Amino acid sequence: MTQAIHNIKLTRTSLLNIIDGLTVEQLNKIPEGFNNNIIWNVAHLISAQQGICYVRAGLKYPVEEHIFKAYAVGTKPEAFVDDIEIAKIKELLLSTLDILAADFDQNIFFGYQEWTTRYGVTLSNIDEALKFLIFHEGLHFGYIMALKRVIA
Repeated sequence: MTQAIHNIKLTRTSLLNIIDGLTVEQLNKIPEGFNNNIIWNVAHLISAQQGICYVRAGLKYPVEEHIFKAYAVGTKPEAFVDDIEIAKIKELLLSTLDILAADFDQNIFFGYQEWTTRYGVTLSNIDEALKFLIFHEGLHFGYIMALKRVIA
């Protein structure tokens, strides 16, 4: 496992601890002044990882299409997320990193297509993508902390 994936895993483990004990209603609540909720942000981390690592390398992502599309960039919460999907999202938060680490070790990301993120960062390979994911995870970690302060 690369250091970047390890760091992302540490962040996500901390995130799971932070949201532990929140109710389904709290995870779904969109407070005034916000346009999404905690569970959307958590699931978005999974979706973004698939797009940034797999789609940009021309590969099929290893999560269900529903998860990828419902929480992709440009989406917002459209429906109440029930406890079954919340449990699945929490499980995927770490298991997708294990899959990513195994795929990275097998060097399957050789076809990475260069692109520039909406933050102006140009990514040309999987190593740069993983470093960017650390930034992206931190950004949404902050959003989740702000949402939690408002709803808890």
